[in-house]
Amino acid sequence: MNNKKIHAIFERFRASNPKPTTELEYRTPFELLIAVILSAQATDKSVNLATRVLYKGANTPETILALGIEGLSKYIRTIGLFNSKAKNIIETCRRLIEEHGSKVPESREALEALPGVGRKTANVILNTAFGHPTMAVDTHIFRVSNRTNIAPGKDVREVEDRLLKVVPKEFQHDAHHWLILHGRYVCIARKPKCPECLIRDLCEYKAKTKPKELGVGVTAKKESKKKIIGSATRTGSSLGDTIRAVKLRK
Repeated sequence: MNNKKIHAIFERFRASNPKPTTELEYRTPFELLIAVILSAQATDKSVNLATRVLYKGANTPETILALGIEGLSKYIRTIGLFNSKAKNIIETCRRLIEEHGSKVPESREALEALPGVGRKTANVILNTAFGHPTMAVDTHIFRVSNRTNIAPGKDVREVEDRLLKVVPKEFQHDAHHWLILHGRYVCIARKPKCPECLIRDLCEYKAKTKPKELGVGVTAKKESKKKIIGSATRTGSSLGDTIRAVKLRK
């Protein structure tokens, strides 16, 4: 895809949603970090339901560490892989206290050294909490980047590197949010909603879906049937008599 098209695509995303952000609920970088760790292989909705309760009583490294693995598990057991996530979060809290003064570090290396934090999670924290122009490539972004041909790649790292190369700097901070939301609600996996897509004329996906249309003959028959039934109702005639009368007129 050429640069002109890519610029136009992100211009439309910005016009439609000027200030995109994560759908995870958080108030501090630490709350965001915990929410992102929990969101692996889970929906944002399920994470939000759990953290709304958790954060009322424990939303700092010290208070969550005090819960212990078993205590934390009670809050997050509705989330997939909650046992391993509880272990990672407790150890992450310990390291934040001992190594970072209870603060979330603004460094990729330090973030990725925390249990349960990989490159994607680090990118989300750097972007959303600290304003870095990173690309947190998940399954939605990987699909949209390849399907539209904005930034095709064989794996998530290749797509990430290509996005950083082709997305104009003015859009880089918000680009991954726009792409995630587009993949989550419009360019969905099984059957993309191309008829309602705001970039459908710029997208280079060859198998675009089309709006469902009734055949002309089917529509005409339905309309004719409605008129016949309506006529019978107005005149008080039986439906059979009215149909016969219509046929005679024809």
